[in-house]
Amino acid sequence: MTDSPTTACLVDDLVALMRLEPVGEDRFRAQSEDIGTPAVFGGQVLGQALMAASLTVEATRPVHSMHAYFLLPGEHAPIDYSVDRVRDGRSFTTRHVLARQEGRIIFEMAASFQTVDRGVEHQLPMPAVDGPDGLPSELEQRLSIGARMPERWRIKATAPHGIEYRRVEQDDPLAPAPREGGSALWMRAVAPLPDDPMVHRALLAYASDHGLLRAALVPHGLSFLAGDVRAASLDHAMWFHRDFRFDDWLLYVVDSPSAGGARGLCRGSVFARDGRLVASTAQEGMLRVVDRKG
Repeated sequence: MTDSPTTACLVDDLVALMRLEPVGEDRFRAQSEDIGTPAVFGGQVLGQALMAASLTVEATRPVHSMHAYFLLPGEHAPIDYSVDRVRDGRSFTTRHVLARQEGRIIFEMAASFQTVDRGVEHQLPMPAVDGPDGLPSELEQRLSIGARMPERWRIKATAPHGIEYRRVEQDDPLAPAPREGGSALWMRAVAPLPDDPMVHRALLAYASDHGLLRAALVPHGLSFLAGDVRAASLDHAMWFHRDFRFDDWLLYVVDSPSAGGARGLCRGSVFARDGRLVASTAQEGMLRVVDRKG
């Protein structure tokens, strides 16, 4: 992993994005970043909401699941989070989080936390795919297509970021060929992270929104970068199975079992490099194909 002053600053900025300012009892405020999307990036809200919920729960009870709905597009502006302490049980803790901007509720999430317990163990096997070494990063891919990229994407989409993504399948980002079988990408923070496990979980929640909805485009050869589709995340679910570090490579394997009614359902599995399944995701999003003839 490259740990230059530049990459360290990028990761510091990302961690700072997950650090919330207390503004009242179980109320927090967070800043926003602009990654070039029209609305605030959904992964940012997922990670921040998870951090808000976690700040009201004992560290001995890590999060094991979260279920969220994106209600309105968020602006590139500060977001206020309020946490409702729904339940504190013997083994499980439940929190409900609302995110607001200018008094409007833009997002809601329920999260469940559990004491660390022992039980039966099994998991899906990690698929046999190329490792991250030697694969170009998404940033390198975007820089390589240069002037072919739509002007609205050129600045933000080619700016360095605190998370590096490397796609296993080398599709053309602007003109991918239709294919079956889903897709996979490697991801990690570009510099070491603090040892706080909650920071790693929040950043995985952040990154889990990257590329997940794209799985619904793969069978049709469509591209977000090319402007083929107008899309919006509708909901997002995530389950945390095992401990991990987000500053080591994680493999994100995604597919889309169904699309219809201008919606696509996508699901993902996150594996550590040693083959452990550390998290699972699911998301449905609005997908409207752009009519270029009109």
